[in-house]
Amino acid sequence: MRYMKGKTCIITGANSGLGKVTAIELARQQASVVMVCRDRNRGRTALKDVRKLSGSNTVDLLIADMSSQKSIRTLAKKIHSEYGRLDVLVNNAGTIFGSRQLSDDGIEMTIALNHLGYYLLTLLLLDLLKKSAPARIVNVASGAHYNASMNFNDLQFENSYSGWQAYCQSKLANVLFTYELARRLEGTGITVNCLHPGVVRTGFGRSGTFPFRLFFSLIKPFLISDRKGADTQIYLACSPEVASVTGKYYDNRKEKQSSEESYNEAIAKKLWDVSLELTGISDPT
Repeated sequence: MRYMKGKTCIITGANSGLGKVTAIELARQQASVVMVCRDRNRGRTALKDVRKLSGSNTVDLLIADMSSQKSIRTLAKKIHSEYGRLDVLVNNAGTIFGSRQLSDDGIEMTIALNHLGYYLLTLLLLDLLKKSAPARIVNVASGAHYNASMNFNDLQFENSYSGWQAYCQSKLANVLFTYELARRLEGTGITVNCLHPGVVRTGFGRSGTFPFRLFFSLIKPFLISDRKGADTQIYLACSPEVASVTGKYYDNRKEKQSSEESYNEAIAKKLWDVSLELTGISDPT
């Protein structure tokens, strides 16, 4: 497919699982792919694999910890200095944590990585996306968001921590962020969509509690492959069929109704404002 030739795509969490599969496929379609990975050694190994399996040499590697705002800002500066355009941003990096941990910025790790990582990187790259429009932003959310409600009174689970509930809330934040950003970018030529990849047979959950890891090991034979799981985000990143679609939630390549709360614009606006405060960024929208 030559549709992606000449386009630059950035994928976070690209060293394994859904991110790696997405990198391979977009590179196969002749896009210039930038893989963002946290660990340099694992990233270099993944880079070799992606280049080999895609048959493309237009694949680069950048190192960043998507839970660290300093690291994300450094990453954004590097992208601005090294790349003249950005056609597709796939916010993919994320996981679940078994115990309450804090990021380098003193923020609960689940929301720091799974939501604020998406939020801060996207806003820092918004000027480049606007310059390259038509452009696309794809946020990997989860059906887990149906189990959540935004608890602004204890957003970081300081009073009572549940790794699963923190994860579900972060995935609801992904959907709310997608819809709010789509509203703010109306008329710019940038589309913003999110998706549920399915319950995938990847390394997800390795940071979870022992019961959670045990549960995933038992059901692993019944989970879908990372190739199947990555299919919808690849579709949203490159298919001409959805070139003008924005502000939607997808599952198995089909538009789907997300949770009732996810459509609450007042909650989305409040999350936006809280995220601005937590990241300290000037609102570029």
